[in-house]
Amino acid sequence: MTVDGCCDHEVGVPDRDLLRHWTAALADADALLFGRVTYAMMEAAWRRPATGSWPEWMDDDDIAFAETIDAAKKYVVSATLDRVDWNAQLLHGDLGDAVRALKQQPGRGLFVGGVTLPLALADLGLIDAYEFVVHPVVAGHGPTLLAGLRERLDLELVGHQAFPSGAVALRYRPGRVRA
Repeated sequence: MTVDGCCDHEVGVPDRDLLRHWTAALADADALLFGRVTYAMMEAAWRRPATGSWPEWMDDDDIAFAETIDAAKKYVVSATLDRVDWNAQLLHGDLGDAVRALKQQPGRGLFVGGVTLPLALADLGLIDAYEFVVHPVVAGHGPTLLAGLRERLDLELVGHQAFPSGAVALRYRPGRVRA
């Protein structure tokens, strides 16, 4: 996201350090949880080509990220898709019930990406940890993360990491609601 809250993949393009950061984050999750739009965007960019070879433009960091996301188990939330592939499964029924069932499975947890789905999950109180990577850019336009959240969400800072590019990763967990 940008300093002014814009969440647009074309505004804050990750550099090598951020690509390595996200590769590690994805590798640490048991599965990825995406909405339809994010799933389609990630699949178009990072799915292994039918030839089996990665494009020539990819360097070692791109390939590491691509191999990590390509191999990951994915769950997709969509009311319009009939089927998915790319190691993915559609979540059916009530979003809250479906995600609660996934969270009850043993493991390290889920990685959630996108703009719309995190808002829905935050409204349901189903996000245990937030990570925002703020890029040193003011976009002045575009979608903003968690816009339309029904109730204020107090967060407790649990970690941060600065990158040479000036981007900063901020890790939070939901805090107590003030009385």
